[in-house]
Amino acid sequence: MRQLPNLLTTLRLLLTVPIALLLLAERYGQALSLFAVAGFSDALDGFLARRFGWTSRIGSMLDPIADKLLLVTSYLCLSITQIFPWWLAAVVLLRDAVIVGGATLYRLLVGPFEFRPTWLGKLSTLLQIVLVLVVLLELSLLPAFAPLRWPLIILALAVSLASGLHYVWVWACKFHSARNGPLA
Repeated sequence: MRQLPNLLTTLRLLLTVPIALLLLAERYGQALSLFAVAGFSDALDGFLARRFGWTSRIGSMLDPIADKLLLVTSYLCLSITQIFPWWLAAVVLLRDAVIVGGATLYRLLVGPFEFRPTWLGKLSTLLQIVLVLVVLLELSLLPAFAPLRWPLIILALAVSLASGLHYVWVWACKFHSARNGPLA
């Protein structure tokens, strides 16, 4: 049972490919169903890991990878099918590259650390997920959601940009503190 959260994370990783294929085939209802399963598995694996202490090092690494892979893949596919503008997918991809690049550079130059997402980072991820869900609902079941698409795109874009810049600042402060002591 201790490995159940890791199995759910693996399921989410595996669901990325069929979700991408369904998005590219413009089968939005089926993509929505699998995206919802992936979202539920994310919530459930986190709950189980915290509630029962079933955390693991591999799980703490795989969980954010699964989240990022699913979101970036979804944004790229929705851009290829011209549902999302290309620049939105580029910002989402760039933000994630900044986070991973900053963590990698810090580890190489300074040493190990414990990564904790910021509240702005969590908000950015939440808005990215909500945007995909609302658009898939719009395209498959509820065309009345169409007026929400552009306001959510702009909001997700703004928070993703702010979050990316915030992570640059956080990494710069961490690096400075590790090399020279805390900033004044």
